[in-house]
Amino acid sequence: MRTPRSSTNPAAVPLSEVLAELFARRGYARVQAGLALAQAWQKAAGNRLAAGTRPGRLRGGCLEVLVQHSALLQELAFEKQAILQRLAALLPAEGIRDLRWRVGDLQEG
Repeated sequence: MRTPRSSTNPAAVPLSEVLAELFARRGYARVQAGLALAQAWQKAAGNRLAAGTRPGRLRGGCLEVLVQHSALLQELAFEKQAILQRLAALLPAEGIRDLRWRVGDLQEG
């Protein structure tokens, strides 16, 4: 005959820990962070500027932004401080302190 199981199984792992491990292994957290960054960029840059740009890597507080053409890059440079302030408000945990522009095809990589 089986003995009844205790409701406090010391080998039981909380579901939140299992899900966190699954997300880490599958890279879901990275995907979610990328989506959050893309949404914040859209809001911070505004529709017109965001349409010709794509946020890229964030390293050491510097966000690299891919820009469709040099004329748009110049407009972004004029708006840099305002965009940085909006990004800091939208994503305070990311610590974005600088923006770096790179002209290129938005479809690449």
